Amino acid sequence: MNVKVVGFWGGYPKVNEASTGYLIEQDGFNLLLDCGSGVLSQLQRYLPPEELDALVLTHYHPDHVADVGVLQHALLIQQFLQKKSIHLPAYGHTEDQAGFDSLDYKELMSKKAYSPDEKLKLGPFTLSFLKTTHPVSCYAVRIESDKATMVFTADSSYQESFIPFAKDADLLIAECNFYKGMNAAPAGHMTSEDAATIARRANVQKLMLSHLPHFGDLNQLVSEAQETYNGDVLLASSGLSILLPVGGTPSEIYR
Repeated sequence: MNVKVVGFWGGYPKVNEASTGYLIEQDGFNLLLDCGSGVLSQLQRYLPPEELDALVLTHYHPDHVADVGVLQHALLIQQFLQKKSIHLPAYGHTEDQAGFDSLDYKELMSKKAYSPDEKLKLGPFTLSFLKTTHPVSCYAVRIESDKATMVFTADSSYQESFIPFAKDADLLIAECNFYKGMNAAPAGHMTSEDAATIARRANVQKLMLSHLPHFGDLNQLVSEAQETYNGDVLLASSGLSILLPVGGTPSEIYR
């Protein structure tokens, strides 16, 4: 399983970068997890958008879905240029009906509802969902295959249910919009210490901090997380790619 960071900023992207988006690939199947502002531009560094096999959205805040519309236009243009049929299934929850309905676009993208209480099979991946604590309905995602397991917290304040949900994952991508000692909960977000606590208690192999803040020294987030969690801690960055599993056979980190 290969996990590539397409975008990682919280709220809005910095210059020439993107807010949340992750490309997960295995056995030739390409899954895009969230599609925030700037994601389509960054995605094309790694994969033509028409080669996506599935899109999964955690919630409908703009920093996670802003590029869905332009992705739809990209599919439309490529279908015209390549003179072939293109279709991308887009999976989201139905607790925001307007957001969910926006996923339907001509014959090119069709909305598909995931059930939070059921597993979703997409290519080589099996997805599970966990409702998070955020101002709007949002779901964390656990993605498992025969090779590895990764967990994405999406947006949330700290909640105990993350511990069993992330148990023994090869990679935990945790939102980290605030620094240690700050009160992140009212905003529906987490601190470096919160993310590290989940990683330690869930016994994950590697922690990646994402949904990063637009203030302070981001390297401080890593130092703070390492005070609580003894495993590898990474800052998400554009193009960072991790080959899972990280334990057992050698892993690879490359750009």
